[in-house]
Amino acid sequence: MPMTKTESKRQRTASHTETDHGDPTTDRVSRTESCPECDGRIRTRDDQAYCVECGLVVDDERIDHGPEWRAFDAAERDEKSRVGAPTTVMLHDRGLSTTIDWRDKDGYGAALSDERRQQFQRLRRWDERFRTTDASDRNLQHALGEIERMGAALGIPEPTCETASVIYRRALEDELLPGRSIEGMATAALHAALRQAGVPRSIDELAAVSRIDYLEATRSYRYLVRELELPMAPPDPLEYLPRYGSKLDISTETRRRAHELLEAAIEEGLHSGKHPVGLAAAAIYAASRLTDEELTQGTVSTAADISKVTIRNRYQELLELELAGPGTEADG
Repeated sequence: MPMTKTESKRQRTASHTETDHGDPTTDRVSRTESCPECDGRIRTRDDQAYCVECGLVVDDERIDHGPEWRAFDAAERDEKSRVGAPTTVMLHDRGLSTTIDWRDKDGYGAALSDERRQQFQRLRRWDERFRTTDASDRNLQHALGEIERMGAALGIPEPTCETASVIYRRALEDELLPGRSIEGMATAALHAALRQAGVPRSIDELAAVSRIDYLEATRSYRYLVRELELPMAPPDPLEYLPRYGSKLDISTETRRRAHELLEAAIEEGLHSGKHPVGLAAAAIYAASRLTDEELTQGTVSTAADISKVTIRNRYQELLELELAGPGTEADG
């Protein structure tokens, strides 16, 4: 009498269970993984993982993609490594070109002779010329260098600078550069990347380290966002609160009250059309008045690099919304 499907499966399971007590070095049953087909047990034998129920091979010939050598510190890792740096959008050629080291030493660390030093100096010069074959490559190299320089000056994370490089390349592909300065578009791309990443850096700070003025930076930014149709949310003053709170070394209670003031102001739509730094600075000043912390408008103005007039205006608006509480008055 033929066996049913269930009896056949039980018999196969029993036969496989009997063989599970073999050599543990060559026959291992995984207790954590299950077969993607029948939810059976996975056995590993000779670098091959398969299901003991249906025989499905889940993994075979595992490959170790790491190096064949070991290193115990950064210096030893750099010495044994035989590959170059990874590709990056921060370089105009994405880092695929050859770079001749500036140190006049050979592979053993010995100094080169005068003749060899002059020869490598000529090679570096020609290598630099061949890396930028036309004017567009030179302009792109200059723009990406500006983005990297401004990012280093303001302490901007590297992923944000890479996003700015991608935005600038999009503007270059869409032919938005004619009639615009390279520095202006590089500053605009970096500011757009900061807004998308939520990094608290205002366009005033970018203009301070850029080679252009504030008006050109804002004009280039509006042009870039409009032409590329970049999705930009309104600036959030809450992003600037931790930075200036740490800079002013205010108490935890003052930070909490300032956060509450800003949240209430955002709910009322007070931040629309307002400078986020000015609103954050006014909230910090108003919170310090509520917690009786000695903090003047001049101190907040210096830390946030915003005028006292802006702080007073935003502070009065917070008072009008009854966010700062009764019995507080602005400093003269």
